[in-house]
Amino acid sequence: MTDFAETMPALAADQFMLPEADRLLTPKLSTHKPRILMLYGSLRERSYSRFATQEAARILEALGAEVRIFHANGLPLPDDSTADHAKVQELRALSLWSEGQVWCSPERHGAMTGVMKSQIDWLPLNSGSVRPTQGRTLAVMQVSGGSQSFNAVNQLRQLGRWMRMITIPNQSSVPKAFQQFDAEGRMLPSSFYDRIVDVMEELMKFTLLTRDRADYLVDRYSERVESAEALSKRVNLSAAT
Repeated sequence: MTDFAETMPALAADQFMLPEADRLLTPKLSTHKPRILMLYGSLRERSYSRFATQEAARILEALGAEVRIFHANGLPLPDDSTADHAKVQELRALSLWSEGQVWCSPERHGAMTGVMKSQIDWLPLNSGSVRPTQGRTLAVMQVSGGSQSFNAVNQLRQLGRWMRMITIPNQSSVPKAFQQFDAEGRMLPSSFYDRIVDVMEELMKFTLLTRDRADYLVDRYSERVESAEALSKRVNLSAAT
C-alpha cells in the first residue's frame, strides 16, 4: 500500500481502500424475486395513499417483485412504547427482509403525515451492527387533496438519504386524489397512473442493479476506522485484564 504518512498524515492507511471494479461489476447475482416493502401514511378507511400503494404493489408484482405492505394500524407513537411492541417488531422485521422500499404519504398541512413519520421513526439507523434501511433502494410517492405539490416527496427523499437508502430519481405525486380512484379504490387511467408505472419500473431496475452490491456500495472509510479503533480497545482491554 502507498505510504501516506507524509502526504496525508490524518489518514488511517490500513482502512483506506481503492474501489474494486470486480465487486461492483461482477458480484454473485441473486436469483430470487426482489423483495419490496411498502409503507403508506394514512389510517383512514378510504385512504388514497393506501390505494396508490396497492396500485403500485400490483405493478411491482407484475414486474416480478415479491411485495409486502405494512399496515400501521396499532403502531404506537415513537417513544410511547418500547421496541418490543409487536407492531414495531413486525415493521423492523419487514425492513430487514426488504431489498427495496416504497414510501407513500398524503400531504397534510404542507408536509408528510404523522402516521408516515412515525413508521420511519421506528426504524433505527442501526440496531447493533445491523441497519434495517442502509443500502436498500427507495421510491417516494405522495397524494394530495388539492393541486399538485411535492412537499411530502421532498421530505421523504430527505429522510431516505438520512436513512442511508438509495433513493431513485423518479417520484410520483398525485393531485386531487379523490378524482383519481373509483369507488373500489382502483386508480383510473391517467398520466398520474402512468407515472406510478414509471416509478415502479425504475425502482425494480435500481433494486436489481444494486441489491447484490449494496453492502459494498455503502461501506464507509469512517466506519471502518471506527470499528478498527473499537476492536483495538477491546483487544487491549482483554490483554490488560
